[in-house]
Amino acid sequence: MKDPRFFQNIRPEELADTYATPLYVYNERVFRTRCREMKNLVTYPNFTVHYSVKANSNLTLLKIAREEGLHVDAMSPGEIYVEEKAGFLPEEIFYISNNVSIEEMAYAVERGICVSLDSISQLRRFAAHFPGASVSLRINTGIGAGHSEKVVTGGKKTKFAIPEDQLNEAVKICREASLRLKALNQHIGSFFLDGEIYLEGVKALLAAAEKVPGLELIDLGGGFGMPYDEKTQKRLDLSSLGRSLDQLFADFSKKYAALYPESNGKEISFAIEPGRYISAESCVLLGRVHAIKENAGHLYCGTDIGFNVLMRPVLYDSYHKIETWPVRENAPVLSYTVVGNICESGDILAKDRELPQMEENDLVIVCDAGAYGYSMASNYNNRLRPAEVLIGEDDQVRLIRRRDTLEDLVRGFES
Repeated sequence: MKDPRFFQNIRPEELADTYATPLYVYNERVFRTRCREMKNLVTYPNFTVHYSVKANSNLTLLKIAREEGLHVDAMSPGEIYVEEKAGFLPEEIFYISNNVSIEEMAYAVERGICVSLDSISQLRRFAAHFPGASVSLRINTGIGAGHSEKVVTGGKKTKFAIPEDQLNEAVKICREASLRLKALNQHIGSFFLDGEIYLEGVKALLAAAEKVPGLELIDLGGGFGMPYDEKTQKRLDLSSLGRSLDQLFADFSKKYAALYPESNGKEISFAIEPGRYISAESCVLLGRVHAIKENAGHLYCGTDIGFNVLMRPVLYDSYHKIETWPVRENAPVLSYTVVGNICESGDILAKDRELPQMEENDLVIVCDAGAYGYSMASNYNNRLRPAEVLIGEDDQVRLIRRRDTLEDLVRGFES
């Protein structure tokens, strides 16, 4: 493992034998550590961290995030519902909507949750139905970043956010409908490892915020990356990023108070959305080797981890480090294409990966699977979604989501 302490005193085959495979395995200590790193990113007092539920919505993990003092963002009524079940209060939830119905907006408004609007069209509809409500505007300052073009949410080619040149029009609509414009937010994309692009986006959003009176919160978004491949990726320098953000926060607060003295010196609040950073490294995915075969000179390792279990490699061509169990001393290293059990040729976890020679019934360990792993899992091919377990700080293993059953596949059908 990247950290040999991940499994603590538990052997991977014990987990596989007890809970079957595929199996998502979380480590509570790692999860809490990542929460605390984000909470302590800056010294600025009015600072919150929004846990991205879309990355991982397991109820147990949400409760831990709340224990660590995090707030949450939400992308749907379903996420709001789960967040409420985890104990989050309305003021701790931020609904970042995108192309949603009036009914979805109402679900948030009726609960006292602030709604972010990301188009003039959606803002006009919101204003017509909820005059006087509190809102945030999601702004596109033209800066984007991400590990795939599919997750770049800022810049010129994106469905998200109100272009900065439409900000004045949006503010006017809010004023005419007596909407309480309390926040601005942005999100440049998912996954950055160089803090400079993020800081560029922060500076652009703060410059836009100077034009808007009465703000209480500026949500800077996130997309904080972590090294899936330690050979080619360096860990994000949080110390340097935190120092830069602290200075920007202090300078902006002082300037904003001078521009709008009616704020009576109240310091503005800032928030971030670190996304995958908190949950990704807290989890590995265990799978079982069921076949080893050679085809046209290519060696295939067939596992029970189809893309219904982990979709990132087939969707984004994403890299996940893969390890094998048991560890055999002096085993020859071979080039494998590691595949799943879905009836599509694209069902590939890793292409031409150098791994120790494997045998049927061995385990494969897919690292850093805690973000956009289970949350994107499906019943494609009518396969069952896996279980999730948590290795606690007390070294005890808990089942935190049961494996699907065959009965689950027909639940909801009418006879």
